[in-house]
Amino acid sequence: MKPSPLRDKSASFAKSVILATRAMHENHIESALTNQLLRCGTSVGANIHEAQFAQGKRDFIAKLEIALKECNECDYWLNLLKETDSIDEFSFKDLYNQCMELRRMLVSSITTAKSSQS
Repeated sequence: MKPSPLRDKSASFAKSVILATRAMHENHIESALTNQLLRCGTSVGANIHEAQFAQGKRDFIAKLEIALKECNECDYWLNLLKETDSIDEFSFKDLYNQCMELRRMLVSSITTAKSSQS
């Protein structure tokens, strides 16, 4: 499989989410919130990885769009954790910045794939 900056960044983001949610669990932060972040944060990369083995251009785009939706959900949970003082400022900024970078990359990839589809 050839190198993919999007796949690499999503894997790095998933690792960061896992470590952050593990730390929040240790600090007895509401598990329902951290579990939601864990699920969507790891799902971004899983969908990007799955897109690499898509059954065609439409399937590829659909998988990337799902990854984008999961990324947007991460944004929601991160902000909710911040607003409830459930995540420290450093962790929030790091995860949020990674999430926004992934979002930009996904939007760009989806746009490119759609324009080459025609």
